[in-house]
Amino acid sequence: MHFLVPDGIDDPQRPSGGNVYDRRICDGLMALGWSVHEHAVAGQWPQPDAAAMGAVLARVPDGELVLVDGLLASVVPEVLKLEADRLRIVVLLHMPRDEAREVATLSAASAIVATSNWTRRWLLDHYPLPNDRVYVVPPGVDVADLASGSPSGGRLLCVGAVTPTKGTDVLLEALAAVDDPAWRCDFVGSLNLDVEFVDGLQRQAKDRGLVDRVCFTGPLTGAELERAYAEADVLVLASQFETYGMVVTEALARGLPVVATNVGGVPEALGRAPDGSRPGLLVAPGDPQALAQALRRWLRDPKERTRLRVAARSRRLTLTDWSQTSRELSAVLSEVAG
Repeated sequence: MHFLVPDGIDDPQRPSGGNVYDRRICDGLMALGWSVHEHAVAGQWPQPDAAAMGAVLARVPDGELVLVDGLLASVVPEVLKLEADRLRIVVLLHMPRDEAREVATLSAASAIVATSNWTRRWLLDHYPLPNDRVYVVPPGVDVADLASGSPSGGRLLCVGAVTPTKGTDVLLEALAAVDDPAWRCDFVGSLNLDVEFVDGLQRQAKDRGLVDRVCFTGPLTGAELERAYAEADVLVLASQFETYGMVVTEALARGLPVVATNVGGVPEALGRAPDGSRPGLLVAPGDPQALAQALRRWLRDPKERTRLRVAARSRRLTLTDWSQTSRELSAVLSEVAG
């Protein structure tokens, strides 16, 4: 099996849920006995170089199974369409683009793997795709040690690239309306994807008197990221759009409740504890007042914090691990391979 991924998926300066997914399922498939030939396609991330991608596919023997990351596949349909008749192409779609080029790509694929049920529904609602060609294989997560938590609940954590799509400006506006003295928020994620936006956030933080209460750490990985989760009380996610939200399950894996926007696959990732309780609070996207209200509710109500922590720790025990994700994807690939 051949797996085409964007160049630099292991770059610690560009961490993303899609990169983690690609790496973990590549390793997981090999552990299951698959012979995986990984091809990093050159280009200006995440845009692939069409000639480089075409050259990679041209070298794959006829009839071979090829898994292609959606970031590559969706922007160069002309390359995939040339090879679709002789190869069994499976597109791993992390995030739909709602573009004509993507329709052409997915229509040429033997199968599409979405990373959430929400994404599958979106694809079938927006594109003329057969139901039986669109599969769902949600991300896994590694269950980690429980975060210790603090009595005040004031250690807020936001993990994700600092971009408009992640709603960082909305979260800053919400935090400015939370006058409780105990909170501090760490923003962990890339600062170089939209430098102008980040500069505006720095000005926003200064204008709103938040400089001493927020910290933009840049991307963290490994032990540093583990420490950020371990020291947090709650994950805050203000995204305008998410197909799943792997940071949600990463927080739950540590027993951390989540305050997040009710978008895309986030409710699916958040899920429910076995008793039906939600391990977090969901608010409308783009609404700093609603987000501020949820944060005040978390900070001011000890009983609510306890309830959410209990639900998060209970939900932690039901999370899917990466070995299950790999097995599910293996089953899809085996079906396509015939």
